Amino acid sequence: MTRPDTPLLDRIAGPSDLKGLSDRELAQVARELRAEVISAVSETGGHLGSSLGVVELTVAIHAVFNTPMDKLIWDVGHQCYPHKVLTGRRDRIRTLRQKDGLSGFTRRDESEYDPFGAAHSSTSISAALGFAVGRDMGRPTGDAIAVIGDGSISAGMAYEALNNAGAEGRRLIVILNDNEMSIAPPVGAMSTYLSRLYASEPMAQMKTLADSFEKLMPPPMREGARRARQLVTGQGGSSTLFDELGFDYMGPINGHDMHQLLTVLRAAQTLANGPVLIHCCTVKGKGYAPAENSADKYHGVSKFNLETGAQAKSRPNAPSYTSVFGRALTEEAARDPRVVAVTAAMPEGTGVNLMAQRFPKRVFDVGIAEQHGVTFAAGMAASGLRPFCAIYSTFLQRGYDQIVHDVALQRLPVRFAIDRAGLVGADGATHAGSFDIAYLSNLPGFTVMAAADEAELVHMVATAAAHDEGPIAFRYPRGNGIGVQLPERGEVLPLGKGRVIREGSDLAILSYGSLLPQALEAAALLEAEGHSVTVADARFAKPLDLDLVRQLARHHRGLITLEPGAEGGFGSVVLHALAREGLLDRGLAVRPMTLPDRFIHQASPDEMYADAGLTVEHIRATALGILGRNAQVYTFPERA
Repeated sequence: MTRPDTPLLDRIAGPSDLKGLSDRELAQVARELRAEVISAVSETGGHLGSSLGVVELTVAIHAVFNTPMDKLIWDVGHQCYPHKVLTGRRDRIRTLRQKDGLSGFTRRDESEYDPFGAAHSSTSISAALGFAVGRDMGRPTGDAIAVIGDGSISAGMAYEALNNAGAEGRRLIVILNDNEMSIAPPVGAMSTYLSRLYASEPMAQMKTLADSFEKLMPPPMREGARRARQLVTGQGGSSTLFDELGFDYMGPINGHDMHQLLTVLRAAQTLANGPVLIHCCTVKGKGYAPAENSADKYHGVSKFNLETGAQAKSRPNAPSYTSVFGRALTEEAARDPRVVAVTAAMPEGTGVNLMAQRFPKRVFDVGIAEQHGVTFAAGMAASGLRPFCAIYSTFLQRGYDQIVHDVALQRLPVRFAIDRAGLVGADGATHAGSFDIAYLSNLPGFTVMAAADEAELVHMVATAAAHDEGPIAFRYPRGNGIGVQLPERGEVLPLGKGRVIREGSDLAILSYGSLLPQALEAAALLEAEGHSVTVADARFAKPLDLDLVRQLARHHRGLITLEPGAEGGFGSVVLHALAREGLLDRGLAVRPMTLPDRFIHQASPDEMYADAGLTVEHIRATALGILGRNAQVYTFPERA
């Protein structure tokens, strides 16, 4: 593939090399940087649209501020590809999101230019304020600059940070990157408010609306700037929210006009003596027509053709779990008008967009606000509706107190559809669904399920829809199903009952969730070696099928529990049950197979599960270890 011609960018080894360039040369660096990012992501895939939207802003920040002494914090971090190119990582940019390559987000252990790691939204202002306090208490750190999007700033944590920062009054620079689109078009009052600011003609024409900058303008322009600032800040009119919170508001400014960016950033760097918010308007996907014209602005792409923008996607042999869920939920909604759906800025990602196409008034996108989404669903459940709260496992963590306090404690029948369960590949540890089995199974009154295949997922949607006795959750992985035939309609499963898939006599494997195919393959290998293996699908972590556990424990030499989740989850539930029942007292060998007690960074899902020790060969080796040890050490009275 032909690489772009980048003569000026080739001279940039780090941000210090930007300092001696003219404003015109910096604009040229931005043009070359955009071409480099497009070329690199066409080979790796990744978050293209958001990165293209901040190219000029990235160049301007690094040209004006003194990174890494000054701390630049990207909210979420999926827009950091231009930043990585400029901060000494250009030679590795084509390893993005690959095993042993650059992360698709910011990571502290990757570069000193990444002072704070991120991949979830709305953390940047809080972290930047922490750095500002560190600076004011004598730590060796300079300015703190947080870059946050209009979608991310809609979350409650961002408001909390703005309120605290305004009250503290410390020098802090927040740049609001307003591209009028998060992953899906942002919703709610905040987005409407920002759109009004952006659309106001007098403000859109101004280079800056900061009082301090007015002093730098030619005399004929000062009066116009003063009048325009009044419109925004309330000096003679109503105040902006940001002014009321204690910030000096600057903007809106054109985030693709290098001269305007540099002027405003230099003014902020030179004159700010408290918290400043710079409202920067950008276009997601800027400079690459296929991205600008795409509905999602190429937020997340696979490898693509540089000329046409066509993405290289494999043809699946089976539908994705997400689409299976979306269709099953839509069918339940067609049968029951009480069924509603809630998602947090991810309608396409969770599949509820399929329901929205038929029942738009019964699907609610709350924006990047998982806490609110969970309690909102709890309120609907209390009213008698049947809400499905569809949130990725990694993002549901953000609403855990609401799950405990507002759902579980009140035994409200909220249905949690947990997508991206287990290891997810290129997004790495920040997006892995590692912990939901553990953090839901320990809650009283919760029903917790995991789908072993796409047909089981259809049954679990039906089971959840019919369950009104309390909260219920079901998890399923990212990607395509295994190709089983889908039922025309889901069946309501008997609560707390698993199923035996194959019968054996030596060893039992009790699988929970999507690793069942690996368990069956390992059992087949073991049988070929002369070992008889039972394989069961637990279906439920809670309530656990005690009859099944007793049967497996009493009639086999050893028991392996298998799950794509962290320690403290399904295996722990089974071990507690075995101990309470006295089933460990006679030498039963038990081996819980879980994700290891460490974070696993990006690679392909197969590589990640190999790193985790959860492949077919790992299962086989664990089984052989049990069988060899038991034959020498233990006796089994029930087999005499």
